[in-house]
Amino acid sequence: MTASATPLRVLVVCLGNYCRSPLGGRILADLGGDAVEVRSAGLIDKWEEAHPEMTAAASALGYDLTNHRPQQVTRELIDWADLVLAMDHSVLEQLRGIAGPETTAEIRLYLDHDRDVPDPMGRPAAEFAACALLIEAGAALHLR
Repeated sequence: MTASATPLRVLVVCLGNYCRSPLGGRILADLGGDAVEVRSAGLIDKWEEAHPEMTAAASALGYDLTNHRPQQVTRELIDWADLVLAMDHSVLEQLRGIAGPETTAEIRLYLDHDRDVPDPMGRPAAEFAACALLIEAGAALHLR
């Protein structure tokens, strides 16, 4: 992609924008550089920062989530995006309902082969680390 090309606008969504989507968004933004513009959001608005365990798992991989501030997904965010990535099937179904039939954004799962990114919420630190590795590996699917 050339520097003058319009960046791909990507929205990454999970349940609370607290664990999975903040990291997915950060990785895509860091690896995609000028070729992408990335935002992340959640279906619910409950927290004020990224989960501490996910922040630590992200840091171990070289990604910084310390400035992340969760936000709730809106129709406007979906309309802004060219590509909307859902972390699991439940999120995907709800996003399609929010977007409606007239959306122009492509809405699909973050991982290929119809796989969910498991939610590590309430699990041990090792689950956050495993989730972070899975999200990092999946990022290449979305970068041109």
